[in-house]
Amino acid sequence: MRTELHIPSDLQFLSIVENWLLGSLEVELGDHVDWPRQSNRLRLVLVEAYSNVVRHAHKDQPNLPVLIRLELQDRDIALEIWDHGQGFDLSTYLPPTPEAKQESGYGWLILNRLMDRVEYRLQVNGKNCLKLEASIPEAKPAPVEKAEAAPTFTGKEG
Repeated sequence: MRTELHIPSDLQFLSIVENWLLGSLEVELGDHVDWPRQSNRLRLVLVEAYSNVVRHAHKDQPNLPVLIRLELQDRDIALEIWDHGQGFDLSTYLPPTPEAKQESGYGWLILNRLMDRVEYRLQVNGKNCLKLEASIPEAKPAPVEKAEAAPTFTGKEG
């Protein structure tokens, strides 16, 4: 399955982006996924990626569109977020350290922890592309609880 969404650079559209992604995946994968866990993971990744485009790449330019592509093969997803900004030079990225108590800079770390593969390409045909890949595990069936054995009576109790 392949689908894409063209959406304005405005955080008011964030719930539409989330619903599009999760709805598309639920249609394809059905009940075979632990949706509470996977939807939280994917929502956090998507919020981080889309909000970075809106706040940094397309800063104060809501007319610039964001293109989000989703491809699903078996249980493997590839999500691409395309923007028209200047791009981010990853060679300048310094991961946050606990003692620094910094307020920003955690996005790249979050993306890499929650996804299997993260790739960022600067200026491909005038756009930047953040590609996120992950495998969606199949939901484990709920354990079947064993009923306690009923007590047996021999008729000598008493």
